[in-house]
Parts: sequence; C-alpha cells; structure tokens
Amino acid sequence: MITISETASDKIKEMLASEETPDLFLRLGVKSGGCSGFSYGMGFDDQENTDDKAFELNGLKVVVDQESSKYLYGIEIDFKESGMGGGFTINNPNAVASCGCGSSFKVKDEEGTPEKCDDKVEA
Repeated sequence: MITISETASDKIKEMLASEETPDLFLRLGVKSGGCSGFSYGMGFDDQENTDDKAFELNGLKVVVDQESSKYLYGIEIDFKESGMGGGFTINNPNAVASCGCGSSFKVKDEEGTPEKCDDKVEA
C-alpha cells in the first residue's frame, strides 16, 4: 500500500495538467544508487509494462514496476511548502538508513550501489 497525501496529490495533478502529453500517469520506482544504496524515481509516463502494478490513489493513476514494489510498500508521499518553493517528501518504513538529502535509502539485508556521500544519517 502506498499513501499519497491530498496536498501531494493536488500538486501532482497540477503538474499533470500542465503537460501536453495525454494519458500521463505517475510512475514510482527504485533504482540502485544514491548515497545510501537505493534512490527513488518519481515522474510521469504514458507507457505501462506487463509487469507493472497500476492502481488509483486520490484520483491519480499510479504505476510501480514489480521489482520496485517491495521497496515502496507502505511509503507515504507528501508535499511540503517552504520558503524556497517546497518539494515532495517520502517516508519509507522499509528504510533502515537514509541520506541527509532524503533522496536515497538503505533497506535491511539488501545492498544497492551506494555513491560517495558525506551527509549520511541513520534513520
């Protein structure tokens, strides 16, 4: 189960509305890399693969590839406004450590391919 806050959903819908490509949806994923071993991927797509898992959250079509789904189960996505514009935040209960920038994470018993990072913090 993935949770997307109403604030984040509204922001994503606003961004989708500004795109010129019809039938876009939100694609979430994970890839090896980042300071802690895995990094998040979040963007728009219009092509589904046979092994994708698709569902609807707050009126948004969300698609996750099968391999990424085990790392994303239970995540909560929110959008926070700040003095410098704001951005999306991800709370991942599967992460045992994350980078200070919040864009990469490590899970128990699995290693991604970490890159050099000086601001690594334990979750």
